[in-house]
Amino acid sequence: MAEFVLVPGFWLGAWAWEDVARGLRAAGHGVHPVTLTGLAERAAEATPEVDVRTHADDIVRVIEDGGLRDVVLVGHSGACVPVAGAADRVAERIARIVYVDTAPLPGDMAVIDFNDPRTQGEWREQVAKGDGFRLPPPPFDPAPPFDSLPPFDSSPPFDPATAPDDLAGLTPEHLARLRALSTPQPFATVTQPLPRPTLPADLPTTVITCTFTPDQARTLAATGNPVFAPLAHMDLRPLPTGHWPMLSRPSDLAALLDEIAGG
Repeated sequence: MAEFVLVPGFWLGAWAWEDVARGLRAAGHGVHPVTLTGLAERAAEATPEVDVRTHADDIVRVIEDGGLRDVVLVGHSGACVPVAGAADRVAERIARIVYVDTAPLPGDMAVIDFNDPRTQGEWREQVAKGDGFRLPPPPFDPAPPFDSLPPFDSSPPFDPATAPDDLAGLTPEHLARLRALSTPQPFATVTQPLPRPTLPADLPTTVITCTFTPDQARTLAATGNPVFAPLAHMDLRPLPTGHWPMLSRPSDLAALLDEIAGG
């Protein structure tokens, strides 16, 4: 059985993985949901110095202190950067990396760079109006009807929040839970790229596609754009839903992760 290390995306803590963790444990796996520094029950640890290196350290610590090997390292959304950085450092302990509705970024790219200029400006303004070093959670309001959204431009930079069905599958209870439990994101984890080796660890990698399809990913990879080109060599698994599958389809996500670990 595998050892799963589950890393949540922006604004979330280990709590977001509760239902997925239950399913994986029922299948016999070891499961280690992570709350990163400055978030959820660790919100009091947030400082301006908490950055992507801090979060990569958190992940490495869970793996090394737990003596974990044959790890399936799972990262959701904005956790893609510290997950990739942690995997570079402890590659000998990693059996597979799984990116959930995200993918690894080049070493010179921060998460904010993957968003359109409007979103980048809004995020910086929100931080400046707040405490100056944390990004408040989004309102988690239901997305407007598909036909009222602007055309989805898949060439970078783009704003994933404008993609159709971002909140698909979330009930009013899910949305209320997100609003109640989400905490501000240390902004340096959003703005800082994580330098990576010229030749990062060559690890088996799966991308679970939720708000985009495997065919869309392959099309983007075929453009040769360095942001998307690595997708051509990754295992792509569809799980159609919104951007928060650990809430909208937890049983299906757990079953898919179990299947991936078995492969």
